[in-house]
Amino acid sequence: MIDSKTLEQITLIAHYIHDHKGDNTVAIDVSESSSWADCFIIATVTSFGHLRGLSRSLWGYLAEHGIEVLNRHKQVTSDGWLLIDTGDIIIHLMSSEMREFYSLEKLWHQAPRIELELPVR
Repeated sequence: MIDSKTLEQITLIAHYIHDHKGDNTVAIDVSESSSWADCFIIATVTSFGHLRGLSRSLWGYLAEHGIEVLNRHKQVTSDGWLLIDTGDIIIHLMSSEMREFYSLEKLWHQAPRIELELPVR
């Protein structure tokens, strides 16, 4: 079960990604199925430049909110998928092609979704 502090962090992160044009942002509660994470946040980016810009600004946002990034890379690779590991929360920023190919939502289909109440664009 996800504690209230982590749930608050999930909501903050998801809203930040959504506000910075991350598409189809979802949060999946993997706490019952995984011993190494409580939640996946998955969002689609529109281009490599979007991925690079969003990841850099998100790293700063996480630092401002006291959320430690465990795997910070100096450069974003051009494969279209960036994983940001904060321990309890794993953030996946993916191109639409990578998201469709790996289909994480289908892989974790038994895990419940976390209601984010993101504004409609």
